[in-house]
Amino acid sequence: MVQSTAGNPLVSDEAAETAASAAPAAAGAAFVGRPRPRARGLAHGLVEDLGEKIRNQSLRPGDKLPTESAIMQAYGVSRTVVREALSKLQAGGLVETLHGVGTFVLQPRAGGVFRLDPGEIAASVDVLAVLELRISLETESAGLAASRRTDEQLVAMRQALDDFEHNVTVAGDTVAPDFRFHLQIAQSTGNPYFADIMRHLGTTIIPRTRISAIRTHEGGAPYLSRVNREHEEIYAAIARRDPESARAAMRIHLTNSRERLRMAQEAAQQKAKAEAAAAGTAAGAASSDNTPSR
Repeated sequence: MVQSTAGNPLVSDEAAETAASAAPAAAGAAFVGRPRPRARGLAHGLVEDLGEKIRNQSLRPGDKLPTESAIMQAYGVSRTVVREALSKLQAGGLVETLHGVGTFVLQPRAGGVFRLDPGEIAASVDVLAVLELRISLETESAGLAASRRTDEQLVAMRQALDDFEHNVTVAGDTVAPDFRFHLQIAQSTGNPYFADIMRHLGTTIIPRTRISAIRTHEGGAPYLSRVNREHEEIYAAIARRDPESARAAMRIHLTNSRERLRMAQEAAQQKAKAEAAAAGTAAGAASSDNTPSR
């Protein structure tokens, strides 16, 4: 019997053995136990539990996580909960999902998610709304592109990604090739309305054009490199004419973008509340000091 994370109930020997057999030998033992129900939901509990295993090296960089089904059985949660938790872990830079291959633990990086200034909360709300629209629109766009793209359109997507990768290396403009890649996918659907919507939205669909915190965070390039790896997953599915994989890869990419921004937004809101509370405390203390004694 393998011990679970402290505080989590243990599953039966049979369930543990089933989960372990579905996972790589090195990581199977880490997936015994289930997160306790918490006020913020089962997905949050699963994120906390898996995140702790990654931070304490129970799961090491390069380890492959078990399948969604194995995690579901080991933790007693639904597929929806598992997918939401993996999306949050990806957005936090703890794991990376390669569609059709699996989810792997990443090397820990300093700094975590980019920091959003409280002054940019309003802009982030609007960007989140656009990302929600893009998830719906571009997930289907990618699936159609995988079925209908021409060889010439695939070459154009490849060129956009090559330009993106080159510009990451030389600290050049990555917004233009990023937009070109997504627009080319829309054009490859064969439905002109997909491309019309993308052109109407323009490069403002790219979050870092609207939020300076993301542009500042990109200086070290790890963020952009991760974004481009997600792009490569989309491209590979379209190249092999696999609509379902293309849809899944696009959804992962845009959901990760949304989750990264949401996490930064929550941190900025907490910071703003703390600053307001501190200002109120300081003002109260100053008022008290200025009250004449009797």
